Amino acid sequence: MGIRNVTVVGAGSMGHQIAMLSALGGYKTILQDVNGDALEQAKATLQSIMEKWVTKEKISRERRDEAFQALTFTTSIEEAACEADFIIEAVVEKLDVKRDVFKQLDSIAPSHAILATNSSTIVSSLIADATERADRICNMHFFYPALVMDCVEVVRGEHTSDSTIEATMDVCKAMNRTAVLLEKEISGFIANRILFAIQKEAMSLYQGGYASFEDIDIITKKALSHPLGPFELMDLSGIDVGYYVMQQQYAETGNIEDKPPQLLADKMEANELGRKTGKGFYSYEDGKKVYS
Repeated sequence: MGIRNVTVVGAGSMGHQIAMLSALGGYKTILQDVNGDALEQAKATLQSIMEKWVTKEKISRERRDEAFQALTFTTSIEEAACEADFIIEAVVEKLDVKRDVFKQLDSIAPSHAILATNSSTIVSSLIADATERADRICNMHFFYPALVMDCVEVVRGEHTSDSTIEATMDVCKAMNRTAVLLEKEISGFIANRILFAIQKEAMSLYQGGYASFEDIDIITKKALSHPLGPFELMDLSGIDVGYYVMQQQYAETGNIEDKPPQLLADKMEANELGRKTGKGFYSYEDGKKVYS
């Protein structure tokens, strides 16, 4: 199947950057969100990022202009999906919301269209039966920030056809991203299972009074050569994102070790979600860490 038209549903921190990758990859791309303000913010953010890329000579001005010509924005899911060959869902990490979106997309999109979820933990078998095209459903997990991180986890469900996997891997290649194929489903996939193990141990050490979260970040960076410490990374990606992912994983496994730590629940209650709210584990002004 030749893929020409790509739709991304959800203009949040992941969706708008995935849409830009799609446009840069040569696809006619539509970014859809029910929130018009979110679309305007996405457009402004992408224009700023791409201008910096041009200035740093990471991309030519001509290629940037071509990508923006290929990228359109809409609040109408009908307009976004009605001619799509490939749809990437990037809405909030809640199963009921994703199932509703997939059910709606299934009723609008052409019968040949592939529906991929960017979920960072929810396996597509929990979503596929909300549609009449289970064979054309899979996971396609980008990493934040998608315009920087060169990796995508593509996950095959028992319901997913070989042609769907092949097409999804081809889209990753067109987007200039390294795709890793998981041959069967597991909640959290590979990267997040490793990452959450580190984050949960870091939070346990902090709550146990063994070290400050700042020092845990320092030793993770200095001794383990991680670019960011676990608390810095949670602030960057959004504490709410990690909380919902762990909550979903706990709902799937029932394993008490997968339950979000109380530390994260307290941050959620206080709306201290990281950089985007100005406070998480650290404090921020204009997106930059404030040192006391």
